[in-house]
Parts: sequence; structure tokens; C-alpha cells
Amino acid sequence: MINGEKKVDRPIRWAMVGGGRGSQIGYIHRSAALRDHHFQLVAGAFDINPERGKDFGMNLHVTPERCYLDFQQMFEEEAKREDGIEAVSIATPNGTHYEICKAALNADLHVVSEKPLCFTFEEAKELENLAKKKNRVVGITYGYSGHQMIEQARQMIANGELGDIRIINMQFAHGFHSDPVEMNNPSTKWRVDPKFAGPSYVLGDLGTHPLFLSEIMIPELKINKLLCTRQSFVKSRAPLEDNAYTIMEYDNGAVGTVWSSCVNAGSMHGQKIRVIGSKASVEWWDEQPNQLRLEIQGKPVQILERGMGYLYPEALQDDRIGAGHPEGLFEAWSNLYSRFAVAMEAADQGKELNDMWYPGIEAGVEGVRWVENCVRSADKGAVWVDYQ
Repeated sequence: MINGEKKVDRPIRWAMVGGGRGSQIGYIHRSAALRDHHFQLVAGAFDINPERGKDFGMNLHVTPERCYLDFQQMFEEEAKREDGIEAVSIATPNGTHYEICKAALNADLHVVSEKPLCFTFEEAKELENLAKKKNRVVGITYGYSGHQMIEQARQMIANGELGDIRIINMQFAHGFHSDPVEMNNPSTKWRVDPKFAGPSYVLGDLGTHPLFLSEIMIPELKINKLLCTRQSFVKSRAPLEDNAYTIMEYDNGAVGTVWSSCVNAGSMHGQKIRVIGSKASVEWWDEQPNQLRLEIQGKPVQILERGMGYLYPEALQDDRIGAGHPEGLFEAWSNLYSRFAVAMEAADQGKELNDMWYPGIEAGVEGVRWVENCVRSADKGAVWVDYQ
């Protein structure tokens, strides 16, 4: 991938809903999608304020007539064009994802959605069934999974280098919301309002990220039951939590934990995953994403570096620059958007994808399912519940 040559026959005509001026996540979406020329931004409904959205879109070189009032107008008008959009990314508050995704699928569009996909498992399954019926790709932006060392860990585990998997420790615990910052920060305010954020805050916003990393690294593991306890240390956030612990038991006897928190005072990001086997352990920390820590019982610790020839070929295929140069979040997201593009083109051409994973509709469904089970356990008094 270092040379950035094309993976699709032509750029996919692409639009955004949300992600307008001042949106950090919108900028990440555009930077990732446009980097490899797999997508071309041709339309958008960027803002709830139409004039502001139009001005912003024009500053992205989108023609004025393709800067729309809302997503409904955009889907309707673009369907009339021979050069209409083929895919859309959803970068809006959580409570809108289900409606926009459903409308996009009914308009025969591919979708890239921020998580959560929706609020309930029932809604998630409805979207999954609709995507399959329409033969459309739905990508979920679990952006950290695009880091190459996640793929290295996946291959090491699959090849038995860790032995039998026993324990998975996960966390996403930063400290930036230790105080009620939402009082003066609109982008945080909606995240702690159940009307817009849904049934959880940090479980859905943070905890699902390392959970998906575990699903990529160890895809055969399935949760049997879990126990969750959650707290609102900033009391005004109740009933939504700003801290939660989840314990899980898997079908092979392994156990796992997820610490989800935004009140880990002093922590910059705090996302880590450690997979422990009978022979060795691996650990990845997103603040040092180009390294994977390997600890083999009875041997010195090894730090595996991104881009080096001793890694598995699958971990090298997404390299964008030689070893020693640090890659980061934008590269990881670009790797995912590249995969989304290949999957979308394959769907359009009726081709089967072989051995290529990406965070698709199933990942979105599983994230919603996990949060729903965590909330159910916590609301019953932090009790064990069967995974439903």
C-alpha cells in the first residue's frame, strides 16, 4: 500500500450527512476517505443549518446545488442524477443513525456509519436484514482496528503463538470528562443526554472500541454471559454512566474484562487490550499504536515494530510509509475506508471477498447487543446475565 495504487476501478461517488464545520470526526472521515482516491466527495447535508452547511460544502469544493437541506432531500435528488451518489457516511449524533442508515439503504446506497449503529438490538437486526436484502455494505467506524499491529496480533493468535487464550483485558479510560465539561461543550452535552446518546455513555462511546479489537484478534470467541456495573460520578450525567466495569465469560472458558471510563483523571486516552494465552501474551496501547508488546513466558519482553520484515504479510499490507516513521489515527481510518471501498465495489459487481475483514454491519449489531446486555446487567444490580 506504500505506493497508494488504486484498489477500485474508479472512485466511489460519496456524500456525508453531518460532519460539518467544527466537527472533528467529520474531518477524520474526509481525510480517510479521500486519501487513496477510493472515494470522491460530490454531495452532502453537512449541517442542521442549511446556509451554514451550504457554505461549508462549497469550501470543500462541493457544488452549491449538491449541498442539501437534509438527508431526505439529498437521497431523493441524487437518485435522479446519472452521476448520483453511491455511498454516504453518517457523522451525526447517535440518535439519528438508525433513521439515516435505514433511509440510505432503502435508497440503495452503501453506508459508513459512526457507532452506535442504533440504540436497540431489534433495530440493529432490522438494518442488518435490510443491508443483506439490498446487497449493500454498511461499514462501522471502529477506527482503531485499522492499525497494522492489530492485524499482527490477529495472525499471531490464529497461528497459536500465544497458546490457548485464557484472559482478555480491555480498557478505554481517559480523563477528559472528569469534570462536567458538557456544561460548556455542545459536542459533549448530547453524549450525556439519553435522548441523543441512547441507553449508555461510556459503554457505547468507548467500551465498544476495545471490544471490537478483541473480536478481530480472536474472532472465534463468543460471549456466554456477562456482569456489568456502572457509575455516574458526575451526578448530572445520571442515568447515563461515565464509568463502567464489565466482566465476561466466553464459550471456551476464557474470561474478559472491559473498563470504560471518561473520568480516569490524568489519562490521555487509555485504550489498551491485553490478550493472555497459555504460552505468551500480547498487549497493544493506542497511544503507542506502532508497537505491539510480546511477552513469552520465560523470555525477555519483545517490542514488535510496525513496518518491519519480521511481521506477518497481512500486517504489512496496509503500510503507508517505511518502518521507523510513526503512523497514526488518520492512517488507521484510511486503511478502513480502503477496505470499505473494496467491499462496496465487490458488492456492486457481485463478487465474493476472500479473507478480507472490515468492521461491517455485523460489528455494528454486536456493539449494540453488547451495550444492551451491559445495561441490562447493571440495571438489575450488577448481576450475571446470559448473553442475549
